[in-house]
Amino acid sequence: MAKQRVLVGWSGGKDSALAVWKLLNEGRCEIVALVSTITEGYRRLSMHGVRVELIRMQAERIGLPLVESLIPPNANNAIYEAALEAAIKPFVAAGVKKMAFGDLFLEDIRKYREGLLDRFGMEALFPIWNEDTQQLSREFIQSGFRAVVVCIDPRHVKADFCGREYDLDFLEELPETVDPCGERGEFHTFVYAGPIFREPIGIRRGCVVLREGFYFCDLLPG
Repeated sequence: MAKQRVLVGWSGGKDSALAVWKLLNEGRCEIVALVSTITEGYRRLSMHGVRVELIRMQAERIGLPLVESLIPPNANNAIYEAALEAAIKPFVAAGVKKMAFGDLFLEDIRKYREGLLDRFGMEALFPIWNEDTQQLSREFIQSGFRAVVVCIDPRHVKADFCGREYDLDFLEELPETVDPCGERGEFHTFVYAGPIFREPIGIRRGCVVLREGFYFCDLLPG
């Protein structure tokens, strides 16, 4: 039986990396490309603030094409949706009918993605949906993945957590009210090594800045 061809929504963080890992391990799907939303001008991944150069390096290390869905700063949902549709339209025309995401348990986000892809004639997949996030966070680390916390919401996580390694010490120090995978937006990560990569990505930590209520750690190649 032919494998299902799928796109993967790629945030550069641990949850999308886990989704890719699970799809590869199951062996029932062929991942044809990663899809990332990039803010024009800033040339950074939207929300996470990671430089597009590092996102491209991730895709190269995984061995998959990267599709960049470009949006202007402060884009609304309509602009985001139009940009995504334009980015994936060639794949839909070529018969790719599924797109996977690393969402874990937020029902409103799942319903939004399902409704959006339905408009595009596609089906949304959620490979790690409803997995226990306490267990999943530790499995991520114990399986050899390595990540840096690149964005935090200071309403939930202390500012000095930004730029830290996402490791067992980090998890132990998180407040009990914070999901260990940051599923509610408490923090975001950048994955630089792990079993889906041919080799690790060299990174350097730059400055930490406060922008629009969130702390961001600037990562640089190297």
